[in-house]
Amino acid sequence: MKIILVAGGSPNEWPQLNWEDYDYVVGIDRGSLFILEQGLSLDLAVGDFDSLTNDEKQFVQKQAKELKQAQAEKDDTDTQLALQLALEKFPKGDVTIIGATGGRLDHFLSNLWLPLEPRFQSFVGQIRLEDRQNSIAYYLPGSYVVKKESEMTYLAYCCLTPVTNLTLTASKYTLDHKDVAIPTSYASNEFVGETAKFSFDTGVIAVIQSRDK
Repeated sequence: MKIILVAGGSPNEWPQLNWEDYDYVVGIDRGSLFILEQGLSLDLAVGDFDSLTNDEKQFVQKQAKELKQAQAEKDDTDTQLALQLALEKFPKGDVTIIGATGGRLDHFLSNLWLPLEPRFQSFVGQIRLEDRQNSIAYYLPGSYVVKKESEMTYLAYCCLTPVTNLTLTASKYTLDHKDVAIPTSYASNEFVGETAKFSFDTGVIAVIQSRDK
């Protein structure tokens, strides 16, 4: 099951997607309107919808197959709520989140750190963030092979927490059993082939593939 969550960031920053690849489409607040304006089907709309006019909100309410109205004052962000609902419905689903970068930094950091929350940690490997220039995948301790994505140039290993025994191989810059005491991004690395390898023993890592505009 492939699920896509569309937050309220500009569609101009969306990655190139084949929407037919996704089994379930979730709109988050204004992202719901953006989905419908693209002529796409909307399975679930989530949010307080404070970014929509009354007419826009009514349009979303009529077109969405299901709608979850949230209170404006709440503990969760709309994106947190949408992710929780999606994983409750499809606990084995792969979730791609778009429209979650490129705007306010506080929103971006909230979205970047989503998988660190205890309720989401068991789903870390199922969550991705994507935009026009970047893809972000999350990893728990283990050994992994990363495949180069077409049109991406750079590779970064972003330690979101302290990490132990980080080893990077089969890439331009390597590491050998490095302990990382504070959150650190090993940025601007590059593939030397079609795959790169890394491993670590504790912590959480976001692997970012990116390109210039």
